[in-house]
Amino acid sequence: MENNLQDSQHGMSRLFEKGDVFSDKCPSRDILKHVTSRWGVLVLFALKGGQTHRFSELRRKITGVSEKMLAQTLQALELDGFVLRTSYPVVPPHVEYSLTELGFEVSARVASLADWIEDNITDILAAQSSQSDSLSA
Repeated sequence: MENNLQDSQHGMSRLFEKGDVFSDKCPSRDILKHVTSRWGVLVLFALKGGQTHRFSELRRKITGVSEKMLAQTLQALELDGFVLRTSYPVVPPHVEYSLTELGFEVSARVASLADWIEDNITDILAAQSSQSDSLSA
């Protein structure tokens, strides 16, 4: 019996040694969703410089995000181990957000994608325009 339990535990750990985003049962799919969501990308990009930010600073920096969406995004990224939330016991409450070691790693990858998009924005917009023109013709 103990052997079967050990085998099943090792089987489970081996199952998740590396993620499989194509599997609907793999937790990596949810993590990918958090990291690549509109607000997830922008939060990681905003924090990638290494400094801490208060909630209100992040909200001003990421224009267009609602308080609710920013709070949900920060919570998801914190649960995934990418964002560190530090709360200070003062009145009014003072909370700061920064990246963890894992967060720095993933933010560098997200920043590369954002940089590539910004570097190629003219070509992308031209492609969108040409597609739009061909669809309306």
